Amino acid sequence: MNRTIAIIADRIGWEERRLIDVGPDLGLKIEWVNDESLCLGHPDPSQLKGYDAVLVRSRSYTRGGLVATLAEAAGVPTLNSADAIRVCENKLSLRALLRGVGAPVPDFRLILSRKDFDAALAELPLPVVLKPVFGGMGKRVALLRDPDTAPSVYDYVEDLGHGFEQACLIEPYLSGGASVRCFVVGRELVSIAEFESAGTDWRSNAALGNRHRAVAQDPDVLKIVDAVVDELGAGIYGIDLFKTDDGYLVNEVNHAPAFKAVASATGADIATAIGRYVREVVG
Repeated sequence: MNRTIAIIADRIGWEERRLIDVGPDLGLKIEWVNDESLCLGHPDPSQLKGYDAVLVRSRSYTRGGLVATLAEAAGVPTLNSADAIRVCENKLSLRALLRGVGAPVPDFRLILSRKDFDAALAELPLPVVLKPVFGGMGKRVALLRDPDTAPSVYDYVEDLGHGFEQACLIEPYLSGGASVRCFVVGRELVSIAEFESAGTDWRSNAALGNRHRAVAQDPDVLKIVDAVVDELGAGIYGIDLFKTDDGYLVNEVNHAPAFKAVASATGADIATAIGRYVREVVG
């Protein structure tokens, strides 16, 4: 029996096209639904009629979480869950949750004001990273190396940010230009790739076009991945780790992870793995 699945996203990227292409071989008819044209809110929304599940691929955490909330309320199986998206959206909530169950996360300080900023710099030695609590794709992340220029960087947060945009974290600069992306489907770790900063950009993020290579599965990584999935529930995640001298630390978890670079580095057929998982969820 064929199933019809909605990919809810703001655009069709490489990943969405791959998911649409593999669908027929798995008995899935996968269609794109623009997250800007749903106008959900009715308890029995006509916009979701005929769909056996929705796969939330919105790049915006805010849009994705809101759409997932209303899709779930309408009784449509939703991947990922609204609860999981909300936790992934908020780096502070994610780290507090994981730290509470003993999963390793970087040291950090919450910055809500200039006083917080000054206190954090007094407690954490430079260099440090200033990043938004709400954000992704390496955007609005700053490496602070110099005590003379650090206050000027915060001026931009204080003067140009609005509301939640001013909520930031400061953490030690740990990665040395590399991070590890663990791609999880359901509860299975299907591939691992390491990303290294390219050129003069210190950030290691697939969205920035960094170098990438496959790495072997590590028991310590598997343990961390299991801990994350135990807390968020089964789903489709990009779990980003820092590797330090003391082991791995969870940097963030992505709710609608890109996988072109990981698939290229590892050869894993991630689109098919996602399609099979969706098929398993809808039955």
